[in-house]
Amino acid sequence: MKLSEIKTHLRELETIAFQLPNGSLVPRHFHVTEVGKVSKHFIDCGGTVRLEEVANFQLWDSNDYNHRLHPEKLTHIIELSEKILGLQDLEIEVEYQGETINKFGLDFDGKNFQLTTTKTDCLAKENCGIPTEKPKKRLSEISCSPNSGCC
Repeated sequence: MKLSEIKTHLRELETIAFQLPNGSLVPRHFHVTEVGKVSKHFIDCGGTVRLEEVANFQLWDSNDYNHRLHPEKLTHIIELSEKILGLQDLEIEVEYQGETINKFGLDFDGKNFQLTTTKTDCLAKENCGIPTEKPKKRLSEISCSPNSGCC
């Protein structure tokens, strides 16, 4: 999800809720302690120089049970970050403390913001000798007649 998308969703909400991939909700008294830009400048295993930038939200909850972040306040924080930090309409990554700091993608189901799992990937598979995956077909999709030689 991009910054423009979360601001659109926030305009339609009365309350904010973030749901973890396991279905549980981040406690309602969470804070967004940071909104920022994270830049990653690196060389992949194939020797290509890359630059990735994301907008980063850090969620945190403590024993401040009376705290509730309202959509207007989060919109204000995002807009201030865009202005002061020069944030473009970047994809959002969310950090949240589990056993360690976890990084998530962000989606929206019409009610809650969904923290989605992220994965690593090789960006230079063709240079590493990693075979590309063949498309999987269901047996029901394969037409096989007795004289076709496929059986």
